[in-house]
Amino acid sequence: MMLKRRRFSKVCFFILALWIALVMVMPFYWALSLSFRMPKDSLAVTGLGIPFLHFEPTIENWRHELRTSETQQALVNSLVIAIGTAIAVTVLGTPAAYALARFRFRRPKNEDISFWFLSQRVLPPIATALPFYILIVKMGLHDTRLALIMLNTTFNLPFVIVIMRQAFLELPIELEEAALVDGASHLGVFLQISLRLAAPSLAASILIVIAFTWNEFLFGLLIGDVNARVVPVHMAAAVGTRGPEYWYIAPRSLIAILPPVVLALLAQRYIVRGLTLGAVKG
Repeated sequence: MMLKRRRFSKVCFFILALWIALVMVMPFYWALSLSFRMPKDSLAVTGLGIPFLHFEPTIENWRHELRTSETQQALVNSLVIAIGTAIAVTVLGTPAAYALARFRFRRPKNEDISFWFLSQRVLPPIATALPFYILIVKMGLHDTRLALIMLNTTFNLPFVIVIMRQAFLELPIELEEAALVDGASHLGVFLQISLRLAAPSLAASILIVIAFTWNEFLFGLLIGDVNARVVPVHMAAAVGTRGPEYWYIAPRSLIAILPPVVLALLAQRYIVRGLTLGAVKG
């Protein structure tokens, strides 16, 4: 009787997991199906939209998008902005996180500083849209990649500081103390010991920042016009006076999804190790 219950539970769990997987995969499949349809088939095809069964597939939409200079420029802009933001938050956030983890501040206290950084991440970006826009225009940086790198660094910096501070706190301080006794400087200990031990958390932070920056739409729309247009804004541009052009939205969506997905698959072990560092203590 107990064996039958276990089998029944496994079957129910498998069916539930399969249903959830289908629900998650369906939007990607639908975008892929739409990307191979002619404009006349975008709304006329019913059902699952299986190629060769419900419509005759074509790669013309992909050719059009990959050959379009706007698509190419948007991809380059998003790539440069994402990498630039990742470098900036690493250079600025990692030393700050190490200082909060290893040195004690009296006023304000370390916990208060960390909470202040975390509160900046909770702040709705729309609340700062107008002040940042005026500031960027006054600086003469409107429609530039540098402006978007600065803005994305501002919003993602607290995220890196919070993650890296916790990672440094979980490292054994005895290793650093031994290095200091042997004559190493605090900078040498940070670069040669602590930073290397916290490399998985640093990699996870960088990858998550790249994903957040790649998906940023609000400031990309507000600051980027022509020269600094990013992928999310380019996707939204497929909605014109005739309505949504699904045969262009679908390939643009898949093009936008592909780089973060490939990056996450290649570095998934670093993400798991980085985010679970110190989660289990033995």
